Amino acid sequence: MSAPRVLVVDDEASIRFVLERALGQEGFEVVCAAGLAEARRSLEAERFAVILCDVRLPDGSGLDLVSEVAATSRPPKVVVMTARESMEVAVEAMKRGARDFVVKPFDLDRLAVLLRELTRGPAAAPGAASPMPETPPRTRLLGSAPKMLEVFKAIGRVAPSDVTVLVTGESGTGKELVARAIHDNSPRAAEPFITVNCAAIPPDLMESELFGHERGSFTGAVESRKGKFELADRGTLFLDEVGELPLPLQAKLLRVLQERVIERVGGVRPLRVDVRIVAATHRDLARMVREGSFREDLYYRLNVVPILLPPLRERPGDVGLLARALVAKWGPELARQPVELGRDAIDLLESYAWPGNVRELENVLKRALLFCRGGVLTAAEIREATFPGSPVAEVSEPVRPAAAPPAAAEGMPPAASPSLEEQVAAEVRRLLARPQGGAGGIHAALMRPVERALLAAVLEHAGGNQLKAARVLGMNRNTLRRRIRELQVPVPAKRRNRRRS
Repeated sequence: MSAPRVLVVDDEASIRFVLERALGQEGFEVVCAAGLAEARRSLEAERFAVILCDVRLPDGSGLDLVSEVAATSRPPKVVVMTARESMEVAVEAMKRGARDFVVKPFDLDRLAVLLRELTRGPAAAPGAASPMPETPPRTRLLGSAPKMLEVFKAIGRVAPSDVTVLVTGESGTGKELVARAIHDNSPRAAEPFITVNCAAIPPDLMESELFGHERGSFTGAVESRKGKFELADRGTLFLDEVGELPLPLQAKLLRVLQERVIERVGGVRPLRVDVRIVAATHRDLARMVREGSFREDLYYRLNVVPILLPPLRERPGDVGLLARALVAKWGPELARQPVELGRDAIDLLESYAWPGNVRELENVLKRALLFCRGGVLTAAEIREATFPGSPVAEVSEPVRPAAAPPAAAEGMPPAASPSLEEQVAAEVRRLLARPQGGAGGIHAALMRPVERALLAAVLEHAGGNQLKAARVLGMNRNTLRRRIRELQVPVPAKRRNRRRS
């Protein structure tokens, strides 16, 4: 059996050199091209199983090559490479027919595994990538963490169709941004995108809000009014917090999904609507189905394509990326000048678990920008801006504190508290994921803040009595004093017991 043939298209000679040798050692036959013109000549002369193509090329965009290849009768599978941490590029690549998307610098072992999977799998169906209208990017989803790249790929795959999507994730993760991205990259992009927050509308008004009403249908209905479904006709309707819908409304929503018709409150004439549905929830709908509070048939109608949005604590490296973007967005307005994020500020932000996710990060930065006194936002200004007792304000070292996990949302099973060993392992992985993670010093970076927190907690327990604290710790007092001095551990004022006369 002949070796799978791979065409590598990249203008950087070093990238071509590395990929040719690394993939060759993995059993692939590799042909390299430095640009679009050379790649097209290679494709005319030979057949390839996979094309590994950079986006930015000297004679055009690699995305154009993706479109050209997808239009052929037996297209090779395309994997797009880019150094840009951009949702727009990832989604556009998937829309045009790419099979996957990798961000430089990539792991060569993982890339080889991906290529082996693609060369073993079935060929892409002809015409799998339908032509899409070019739309300006209106949605700003950022991220380079592996779980976010999977979200971007999913958006690109589902956007061209009308399939119903269910976006799940914790509060504050950006579920509406995902829904908007699906709409903005779909054939419906020029049509309305209508949002309904099912948790914010009183149950007695929900039916009128969704389906509209006729004049005189109830007290106060002085004129006919279109509902959200009619307003979203030919566009996309985003049902946020769909798990909050009462059961009677769930039955009516199911009918709309099945028949694509609605009836206004007080109306007698069915109205046909052409609407794409994207729903979202932070609740466990499968559990609600088992408990009888959510219809099973509606659940399966909504959950055609699920997209799970990861919490910020599971997105290594994304806190700094998001923070820089948010500071660039809000700095001119709130600090009245362009502002950059200091290195100490990034370390502080990356050390916190962000139970409120991106929404909490944005709120903290907006407050901090009001306190910013120069062109660089510092960790001290972030602490100054947070409320007294805030977990962000209390973080003093660039390491995530061993705090309790965020409380489970209503209707979701409570998250199991990670063991100390699991927390340490997670922190080591975070430190190793940093650009300087492999340069050494991991032991000190982890143990210094852990020891500092240990000594501070025991001193607080001992009421500032260092002799008592030393006994609890199992060390002598001189050693404790030295470590307090070296680690700059705050010592609480010593409590004195007053004797009654």
